[in-house]
Parts: sequence; C-alpha cells; structure tokens
Amino acid sequence: MSKPKDVDSYIANADTEARPTLEELREIIKSTVPEAEEEVSYNVPFYTFHGTHVGISAAKNHATFGIGAGTLQSEDRKMLEEKGYKTGKETIQIRYDQAVPTTEITQLLEEKAEEAKKAQ
Repeated sequence: MSKPKDVDSYIANADTEARPTLEELREIIKSTVPEAEEEVSYNVPFYTFHGTHVGISAAKNHATFGIGAGTLQSEDRKMLEEKGYKTGKETIQIRYDQAVPTTEITQLLEEKAEEAKKAQ
C-alpha cells in the first residue's frame, strides 16, 4: 500500500476485502464520537478526541481496531475472544469473514471518550 494522504485514500488503497470492514469501523467511530478529528498518522487512520485517540488498519486477513491502553479490560478481551475475535492488550482483530462487533466497539468508544473528557 502506498503512503496515504488521508483516510479515504487509505481505504481506497486497501485490499478489496478489507474495505467494507474499514468503512464500517470508520462509521462507528465517527457516529459514536462525532467530534473526533480524522487523520493519517504512522500511515494508518487515527481519530483524535479529548486528548486521546483510536486507530484502524488493514492487514492481509483482518482489520485491527486499536483502542489504546487502559480501555480494553480483561473481561472485554475474554468476551470478544469467546465470540471469535483475537485481541491484544490494546487491539481487536476482525477477520474479513467476521461481522464487526459494533455494539462492543461502540461501548468501548463511549467509555474511552467519557474517561478522556474527565481527564481534561
């Protein structure tokens, strides 16, 4: 993938099977945290709000939603893993043959935005 100048070009240059998942993640972020500023940083889409950020990226077989430190708790990871998603300390991997866990991501974003507002 060439160096993207914005999120639209990042998604357009992603593999065809990645695009729907990336678009859905983008829409979840923008609708849940409408004040988030969209940019490309480290060659991937980032959304900055209330002094914090989240990001998305495309890999060969999955998209990654990065929520950041402290938001994805062990119980969240366990619940997502039980539903078939691979998680890391700060990330959720969504295979292209999986549905995006919209409810869970929305809830995580709401919690992160609320915590970030309190910290300001």
